[in-house]
Amino acid sequence: MKPMSLRLRTALMAAALPAAFLFAGQANADVKLPAVIGNSMVLQQGQPVPVWGWADDGEKVTVKFGDQTVTTEAAGGKWSVKLAPLTASAKPAEMTVSGKNSITLKDILVGEVWVCSGQSNMEWTVSSAKDAQKEIAAANHPTIRLFDVPNTTSPKEKQTDTKAAWTACTPQTIGPFTAVGYYFGRELNQKLNVPVGLLHSSWGGTPAEAWTEISYFQKSPELAGIPSSWDQQAQNYQKQKEAWDKNKDKLMADWKAKADEAKAAKKPVPQQPRPPQDPATSPHSPATLYNGMISPLLPYASKGAIWYQGESNAGRAYAYRTLLPLMIQSWRDAWGNQDFKFLIVQLANFQQPAKVPGDDSWAELREAQTMTAALPNNGQALAIDLADADNPNDIHPKNKQDVGKRLALVALGKYYGKDVVYAGPEYDSMKIDGEKAVIKFKNAQGLKAKGDKVLGFAICGEDKKWVWADAKVEGDTVVVSSPEVKKPVAVRYAWSINPLTNLYNAADLPANPFRTDNWPGVTQPKK
Repeated sequence: MKPMSLRLRTALMAAALPAAFLFAGQANADVKLPAVIGNSMVLQQGQPVPVWGWADDGEKVTVKFGDQTVTTEAAGGKWSVKLAPLTASAKPAEMTVSGKNSITLKDILVGEVWVCSGQSNMEWTVSSAKDAQKEIAAANHPTIRLFDVPNTTSPKEKQTDTKAAWTACTPQTIGPFTAVGYYFGRELNQKLNVPVGLLHSSWGGTPAEAWTEISYFQKSPELAGIPSSWDQQAQNYQKQKEAWDKNKDKLMADWKAKADEAKAAKKPVPQQPRPPQDPATSPHSPATLYNGMISPLLPYASKGAIWYQGESNAGRAYAYRTLLPLMIQSWRDAWGNQDFKFLIVQLANFQQPAKVPGDDSWAELREAQTMTAALPNNGQALAIDLADADNPNDIHPKNKQDVGKRLALVALGKYYGKDVVYAGPEYDSMKIDGEKAVIKFKNAQGLKAKGDKVLGFAICGEDKKWVWADAKVEGDTVVVSSPEVKKPVAVRYAWSINPLTNLYNAADLPANPFRTDNWPGVTQPKK
């Protein structure tokens, strides 16, 4: 039996506590803090640190931390202050927040704080990932702190709080936590030698729309209709529910009769009728997870976010080129920090390798991720080679260690000034040389193929008929050709849902999938 998730455990603990404890002195309008500001938290170093909460209108609130004392006055029942930038420290400290009452928070560290978000591959726990028992037993890291937001939908209202609590990373607490987040945070903790706080907020099977602030859809003509389409679904639901309530007894009776007949004849039993699902409670609806699971964290000072999502948007990969940057911008604006970093895990290989080359929605989704990663303050870690070889149909690769390490390499190299190679070979340019295409790469030091020959390349001529290509490494280039293509015009690499790939650089990082053409793909809307 899987261990109870940390987010579920903290939610149940919170639910079991008396209201007077959860919302200290609410009846007397005492100062109250959100859950994310609590005992054992990690505060972000090197940038202003917001501290906020609730109190009576006009009530004076004082926040003391270290040698800083900041006082403000509540307005509209809310108050907020900002501490001046802090220096990293693993020495536990206290924070006092006082108004009509006084709250003392203990065991506070200062270091690096990252948000861990996305869908099920981010939600995947340490206890379900590779080498679980070994990793859990070794997870004694008192300066890594975990905060696990419970699954919460809120289609209309931005939630201001959540039921969760900070906890130190121990063998007793790490099992139910995000594996990718933990392995990323562990690398930073060890390489930077500073405390690390991980704010986990993810939900399996959810699209990027659910994590985007609602007003931002209107900023894009391509996406502006998404909220209204869900509003229409909500209207339709009311009619569907009325029809179900009126006819459910007959529907169930008819189904039972057919099911009994099928069983007697030893035939498949028809699917049982189900009531319509309310779009208002769906974790797929626009902004519902932003409102329920990101908003309660705002504006907690953070370095940035790691994001493992995209599987649920693969069928609309072309729109993801617009949607993902828009979602990221909505987060940056909400945090009030345009320097907020955003690191993307490119989708892992999945299902069976393609027998013939061609178009592919997952390849187009990876392309959209790469395009977004190239924008300022963004980055990308590849997982194109990390699927379980003996189980390629599992959409959840168990090797989360390498995902976390590759994300950490990007953070260390791009944002923390460490001298590390953090990117694999990337397409730079193509030169046609007779019947050959010469592909030049960036980040190609020690360019190599793991195996007897280079795999994963396809080539085509003016007829746009793709064929698998012969390829060989020459310095920082790969020479691509096929006897079937006398006049090549375009080349693709790793352009399928589960490509055969073995091209790496000396740092053992895989080459990024690419195409040299810009022809319409399978997810691009027809004009």
